[in-house]
Amino acid sequence: MVSRYKSKRLVSLSWSPNLAYAVGLITTDGCLSSDKRHITFTSNDLEQIRNIKLIMKINDKIGITSNERGESFRITFSNVQIYDWLIGIGLMPHKSLIMKEIAIPDEYFVDFLRGHLDGDGSITTYIDHYNSIKNPTYVYKRIFVRFISASEKHILWLHGKIKKILGVHGAVHKSKVMSGKNPMYIIKFAKKESLILLSKIYYSDTIPCLSRKKIKYENFINNIEPKTCYD
Repeated sequence: MVSRYKSKRLVSLSWSPNLAYAVGLITTDGCLSSDKRHITFTSNDLEQIRNIKLIMKINDKIGITSNERGESFRITFSNVQIYDWLIGIGLMPHKSLIMKEIAIPDEYFVDFLRGHLDGDGSITTYIDHYNSIKNPTYVYKRIFVRFISASEKHILWLHGKIKKILGVHGAVHKSKVMSGKNPMYIIKFAKKESLILLSKIYYSDTIPCLSRKKIKYENFINNIEPKTCYD
């Protein structure tokens, strides 16, 4: 029997913070081809593509892809070993609606979660003036963290792991179903739990992350006035 790995030098796939982060990105924004060898990663952020290239040691060129939302950066690479390894931990082709749990060691779950946040999650910050008519001092800084997936089973697994490992609970919501669209499942954390969660996600200045999201969190805790933004 001919090995599927014969044509390429094997790469190390030992768990590490960087590898767990890359898996989080691929879980959200990656695509495993049905040909059992190609993996595609797409992002609006060039920084994300560069992080994936560096962590997974990919030499392929970055391209541009277009859709109804505009242009995005894209990289496609062929590596049977990485493909089979990703299948083994719970990923698969056409995963969006059917994905369940991902086999991430607990010690690296926070790194996986940071990748998940950078891929399909969001950090929202804003100044709440809702009650300032009653009293000018009733002005509050708000921050919310959300994790999003089209797979209910995956989001419920993710919610359970966050509660178990990080000790914050949040709440799971189902989006309104629009015509021709599948619902989205969302874990939302309010201010207190968001700050606890983000302090654990950004535990070091040397770990890979999407810098614009980390800066939003840092600005919030450093009392730099936030601008309303959803990303």
